[in-house]
Amino acid sequence: MSAHTPHELHDAFPDDADAIHRLKASNAHFARLAEQHHAVNREIHRIEAEVDAASDERLETLKKERLHLLDMIAAMLEGKAEDAAPALPD
Repeated sequence: MSAHTPHELHDAFPDDADAIHRLKASNAHFARLAEQHHAVNREIHRIEAEVDAASDERLETLKKERLHLLDMIAAMLEGKAEDAAPALPD
């Protein structure tokens, strides 16, 4: 198995590294989503690297779960970006 696991959060959101770090430290829900993503992603990587065995159905289920987690994380990152944006003058 390679030292680098593809599809980690920093790969999916390379421009949001600071926001990811801040949210992991300040938002328990975000931290749980990030940890779940990490666990699911590692399991997928181990299956694809043939370290662990799994059915095609199990792999597809995990990939759908990873995508759902990424969608939720992306929504939280977008919300955080909006919170940090300066208000426009009226």
